[in-house]
Amino acid sequence: MQISDRNLERLNAAHHLVTDEALAEAKLQQERSRLGVKPTLQNLLLNQGWLNEESLLMVLAADLGVPYIELENASPEPATVLLVPEELALDRGVLALEQRGSQLVCAMQDPNDVVALDQILRRTKLTVLPQMATRGGILKKLAEYHDHYKVAIVENLMKTVRDQGKESITDQAPIVKAVNLIIIGALLKRASDIHLVPDKTHLKVKYRVDGILQEEQALGGGDAPAVVSRIKIMSKLDISERRMPQDGTFQIKLEGREIDFRVATTPTIFGEKVVMRVLDKSGIMLGLDHLGFDDSQLRAIKQQIHRPHGIFLIVGPTGSGKTTTLYAALNILNSGDKNITTVEDPVEYKIEGLTQIQVNADIGLDFAAALRSILRQDPDVILLGEIRDLETTQIAIRAALTGHLVFATLHTNDAASAVARLVEMGAEPYLVSSALRCVVSQRLVRNVCQRCRAEVPVAPELAKRLTGPWGAAEAPTHLWRGKGCRYCFNTGYRGRSVISEILVVDEAIRAKVAERANSDVIEAVAVAAGMRPMFWDGAAKVLRGVTTLEEVLEVAEEAES
Repeated sequence: MQISDRNLERLNAAHHLVTDEALAEAKLQQERSRLGVKPTLQNLLLNQGWLNEESLLMVLAADLGVPYIELENASPEPATVLLVPEELALDRGVLALEQRGSQLVCAMQDPNDVVALDQILRRTKLTVLPQMATRGGILKKLAEYHDHYKVAIVENLMKTVRDQGKESITDQAPIVKAVNLIIIGALLKRASDIHLVPDKTHLKVKYRVDGILQEEQALGGGDAPAVVSRIKIMSKLDISERRMPQDGTFQIKLEGREIDFRVATTPTIFGEKVVMRVLDKSGIMLGLDHLGFDDSQLRAIKQQIHRPHGIFLIVGPTGSGKTTTLYAALNILNSGDKNITTVEDPVEYKIEGLTQIQVNADIGLDFAAALRSILRQDPDVILLGEIRDLETTQIAIRAALTGHLVFATLHTNDAASAVARLVEMGAEPYLVSSALRCVVSQRLVRNVCQRCRAEVPVAPELAKRLTGPWGAAEAPTHLWRGKGCRYCFNTGYRGRSVISEILVVDEAIRAKVAERANSDVIEAVAVAAGMRPMFWDGAAKVLRGVTTLEEVLEVAEEAES
């Protein structure tokens, strides 16, 4: 909910939401803004990490005389949620929670939204009892319900196609329908990738959901060439070329959302295999606050991304959510008064307001060449898809030292290793120590399904792993686990969250980098300064019932306590 500067100052005077210094700095930034319409104090304070959104909304809710609700564990009845049409719910930020006679309890981003209140009354004949919640929390919960309760319809449609019997592959109608249903099924299950894998007799359809590859169905082997050809047509690829790999893209619109697909085909001994990466912007538009970072991590990240210059690194293996975090950070800076340019291979998300460059090694446009060109384009912020070699490292450091803010990714196992890796690539230690500002190392873990989760006993030897200076004071006797239900497709998990460690480069770390210290020494210094190792960030989420210990141990090494 957007509130006026005067109201914010009034609430702050009464409840001390931010320090006087933070408020004064926000006002100064507001006066210096080059935008036609000056940014609000609320947005400036939230984006800088000086103001906590939940704290603000709790105070604002009390001021308005309405309850504030945290939606993470809310489980309203599906029939109640669906009383408010999806388009209206998404547009106005409304989630129906409970019907009480002629009244409908709704979580709202703005309880004073008279347009939403009037439309809900006209469509449902129910008077709204508003409760306040964050827009991001409302959108996440709406996606859970609306996606899930379309699955039955899609499954019935797929069954209808399968029951049609063997069709001639020259008849394109059923092939087109089958491909469309494969794509829709992937979207409804929130798949990140679709795999079409040929074998001797079938074309297997697999979805990667929450990082796990699951077989969905198997089409007849005779249908495989037509299915692959249909996808090639959609992606503008050469349907006659079956001996060489090809890459392409296509886009669909679903309920107002533009969803991109990156397609890669490759020949195998049984025919062509197709992998489609699903690029849905809705995930990155939720913002940093809803990716799984805790409050202290969010404050650290927001403070660093508002530094005037320096290198901000995000590290981790492929599939650890680095791109999502980077774009969520850029969205905070993408206010129109900064020249933000990205160099990517490939460009995964097309974002309005950014200048995005696709690397093309075939014509000599690699990361280093693109980065050199960008520096002549008066940039404020640069996103470098990946630091791969010494030349790219040196140019990125030079950009950071000459007044630019540089975001980049690097493939290392932890934050401290990233610092040492830049030196190992050949960069001068004193330059690395001067340019580097922050390193975020992250992984993704599956969330326990909130619909079917239950407390289960935990073995003492496992529980002991969760005790320590960053963990529990005493070993827990019970932890949370999903039993499996229709909502989570009987996996016990639904969605993913970030676990991370954040290394902020201070004077002590700069001194160690200049001495060419190894990653173990740098990590020890960072931990002494307050960095919480990734395992313990995951352990905190295990203790809160967000994920399971098995998930954390799968992606993070157990740290010494």
